[in-house]
Amino acid sequence: MDRFRHHESLEEKKVKMSVRFRLSLMMFLEYAIWGSWYSVLSAYLQNTLHFSGTQVGFIYSLLPIATIIAPLVGGQLADRYFPTQKVIAVMQLAGGVILLFGAAVTGYSAMVWIMLVYCILYAPTLALTNSIAFINLENSEKEFGRIRVWGTIGWIVAGWTLAGWRLAAKSLPGLFVQGDMLFLAGIFSLLMGVFSFALPHTPPRREAAKPWAFLEAFKMLKDKHFLIFTVIAFVVATELYFYYILTAPFLTSPKIGVSNTWISLVMTIAQFAEILVMALLLPAILPKYGIKKTMTLGVLAWPLRYIIFVIGTPAWLVIASLSLHGFCYVFFFTAAFIYVDAVAPPDIRASAQAFISFVILGIGNFVGSNFAGWVQKIFTAAEQTNWRNVFLVPTVLTLICAVAFAALFREKGTASRAAANP
Repeated sequence: MDRFRHHESLEEKKVKMSVRFRLSLMMFLEYAIWGSWYSVLSAYLQNTLHFSGTQVGFIYSLLPIATIIAPLVGGQLADRYFPTQKVIAVMQLAGGVILLFGAAVTGYSAMVWIMLVYCILYAPTLALTNSIAFINLENSEKEFGRIRVWGTIGWIVAGWTLAGWRLAAKSLPGLFVQGDMLFLAGIFSLLMGVFSFALPHTPPRREAAKPWAFLEAFKMLKDKHFLIFTVIAFVVATELYFYYILTAPFLTSPKIGVSNTWISLVMTIAQFAEILVMALLLPAILPKYGIKKTMTLGVLAWPLRYIIFVIGTPAWLVIASLSLHGFCYVFFFTAAFIYVDAVAPPDIRASAQAFISFVILGIGNFVGSNFAGWVQKIFTAAEQTNWRNVFLVPTVLTLICAVAFAALFREKGTASRAAANP
């Protein structure tokens, strides 16, 4: 009997390892798709297709717009009608086909429609991959960071793959593909679509009493502390685009002096820091100190980074401060997704993930991208930007968020979830 129980325990361990492996590969592919095109598409649109800056900005706003609209639909499908893994699979397969066609598109109007349809298909999967991970992990507070870190690795690998492809194409012109970043993203998307059928089976919660899951997710705002959390998460999300949009031109300005040749390599400091924080620090700190303290540390890292940008010297310190992105993003946003999973009713977890994606990746990113551009325009004259004044804005706003979060937010639900999953 003891040997039987031991054998059963080994089988259980194998099952758990299989689940963690599949969820890790899911995250790797999900973010390899995004990383293939997001950081380099703008250069292709401007330099090769000769789109204007306004046109490029509008195309980049399509993903936040899609994130506002589509995740509610994706969460509804997964919570009520279809297994989550099949919803992800169908969306990724369709998105992959669209990206392969989009790589050959050269006209502005056609590109807008291609990217709009693609983004509507891709955006729901950002929330659904989080949801399927949370549902199938025994202890999300301890395990999710180690799973999600493979998304960051996927983003980095996609960038290196694209660079290697382009380098090889110089020697072998037959390898050249127009719109190679979209083509590579399409390949990753098709791989993700096929692989998603092998993800852990995650059926819809058919026993739920309410037919419209995303409306139930909105009702979570009735809780005062969840409302405070949501408002602060939104404001912090708007400040994220000061980093995503303006850091590269800031670093390549005469004040800092990073060359255009090395800027993409320098920017990966943030991704490597994100890997370290997500894989090692988050699993250790979150269970020990809880959601509030972890997220407070995260939101404090934001004004610290922007203060260094405001000072702007020495250059090595500014570059080194990119590593704070790991704390900014992981301790705040990744922890935010874990918090939502902990407090959401079991039958609407997918829609709760869709809701927080709606707030952060949708409205927050859309407002933030336009707000960052507007602030830069205000402090730019004769093609010279006053970077000190630009970064004072997110410094002040994120500092206010840190104080407000520490003073007003109280966590509920996460302690009981952690106790239930030692």
